[in-house]
Amino acid sequence: MSGEPGAERPKTVRKKIVGSDAAPEVEEERVVAVDATLEDEVYGATLRPRSFEDYVGQEQVVDNLRIAIDAAARRSEPLEHVLFSGPPGLGKTTLANLIARATGGTLRPTSGPTLEKPKDLVGILTALESGDVLFIDEIHRLGTVVEEYLYPAMEDFQIDFVVDRGAYAKTLKLPLKRFTLVGATTRAGMLSAPLRDRFGIVHHLAYYEPAELQRIVERSARVLEIAIEPGGAQTIAERSRGTPRIANRLLRRVRDFAEVRAGGVITAEVADEALRREGVDSLGLDRLDRAFLETIARQYGGGPVGINAIAATLTEDVETLEDVVEPFLLKMGLVQRTASGRKTTAAAHAHLRLAGGTSVQPRLL
Repeated sequence: MSGEPGAERPKTVRKKIVGSDAAPEVEEERVVAVDATLEDEVYGATLRPRSFEDYVGQEQVVDNLRIAIDAAARRSEPLEHVLFSGPPGLGKTTLANLIARATGGTLRPTSGPTLEKPKDLVGILTALESGDVLFIDEIHRLGTVVEEYLYPAMEDFQIDFVVDRGAYAKTLKLPLKRFTLVGATTRAGMLSAPLRDRFGIVHHLAYYEPAELQRIVERSARVLEIAIEPGGAQTIAERSRGTPRIANRLLRRVRDFAEVRAGGVITAEVADEALRREGVDSLGLDRLDRAFLETIARQYGGGPVGINAIAATLTEDVETLEDVVEPFLLKMGLVQRTASGRKTTAAAHAHLRLAGGTSVQPRLL
């Protein structure tokens, strides 16, 4: 699916010799990064579904949304405020677009980090028309003062201004047109309780199954007029880490390879070779994922080891490892979080073809 507003450049891999502090570092973009790139944004406008009927996956979420939208329309009321949570790249922006289309409103996108001052939010709120959908990505990053201005807007469709101070202070109420707020967050736990409680509809988006991703790849290939066989779509889907955004990005990279080396047709073999060249293995792991696992397995005997030690060895930020690398490895059962630190599992050692927990010499990643 498409990217999100305010998206960043994909995380980079720093390649080095594990265990060597003096090893040189070379940065390269991660093709399996979940952050949206400019290319993702451009293609997203073309590939994004135009209706709920075209949307693949998240069936329970979509079904509940369609019921809520239909019920609100029958009552001639705006849809209740909606909160989507879940990992990046799963379609939160796409669902916000579909809600606006289904309700007949206009989508007004913004993001939490861009709303630095109350006046930034007030300017957007006062420009909304009746039935519009205000989409705030990364809503957990709203400042406290800005968030407080949002409360009366969500509850009573008005903005409260306090003028003067002390005994002369008084509150002026500025009415707003009725709108629907759609918030998106990758960190639901960072939302304040008062803000979370003001959303009437709350949904968590889960990772996609390979069969769903294969349907997404096949649909995207049709839209982009790419020749692809079912086996090629399946290979791409199985390495997309449960994320539509990554699936569409891998499809474009495989397309490039197929056009130059395979006559423009994506088969299972072509997809496998193209993704191997991109550093994406059969499980969808890239160089940084494997470096993370091999650091624990080789340098620390399989663990447990603290995340700070792993980050220091890889010369990566702890936040990057916790937010970008670990979630997928945990989902795949390749690493465990324990009270003592991180441990690699038997599945990780089997995938990396290592003897479980044995200590071996560092090698170039």
